[in-house]
Amino acid sequence: DSYKDRVFTTNNVGFDGLKHIADAEKGKAKDFSAVIELAKTLPSPTEIETGTIVGGFAHEQVFALADKVVDAVKTGAIKKFVVMGGCDGRQKGRNYYTDFAEALPQDSVILTAGCAKFRYNKLDLGDIGGIPRVLDAGQCNDSYSLALIALKLKEVFELEDINDLPIVYNIAWYEQKAVTVLLALLYLGVKNIHLGPTLPAFLSPNVLKVLIENFNISPIGTVEGDIEKMIG
Repeated sequence: DSYKDRVFTTNNVGFDGLKHIADAEKGKAKDFSAVIELAKTLPSPTEIETGTIVGGFAHEQVFALADKVVDAVKTGAIKKFVVMGGCDGRQKGRNYYTDFAEALPQDSVILTAGCAKFRYNKLDLGDIGGIPRVLDAGQCNDSYSLALIALKLKEVFELEDINDLPIVYNIAWYEQKAVTVLLALLYLGVKNIHLGPTLPAFLSPNVLKVLIENFNISPIGTVEGDIEKMIG
């Protein structure tokens, strides 16, 4: 009730005691003037945090930095790329991804896309020779860029197998998009993917057996144990 006077409904939605925005008359726009006038009387939002976040590292931008990235790998400045794309959720166990990002060695770079990044994209992880240690490609759909980056690195380093790249995968899943990302990685032949915070419950025993035997998929464990397993 404390904010009932600020809630409006429209179209097929309606609740007792709430103001309703009527459908538009034929040939006219819907009239939201009541919402606008009320908004003008309300105080401005209170800023709850400040700072900047660096983004925009889809494949074309990373390709533009290709020489710099390759040099960093060849000189050992970058020893490992960690793909941490996927979904976020409210479960307390998802703090794992914040702790994992903080615990990564300083010579590692996170490649991310999707809302999983909100667990660590505000951390001050610094950069490696001007290359941010979190390269954010964008939304879940932009995981496509992460795949292209991996394929480009495979080409640049003249490798036969994508699994020979200095890339490890720690994917967070929550809903269908993240599962689609996982299927895309499997199609590319990527192995040794770590999936969390739990394995999808809809995986039947037979499907899970195939994924483990053919792709060595495994659930996440502890931050320390997974860092040792993935990074060494």
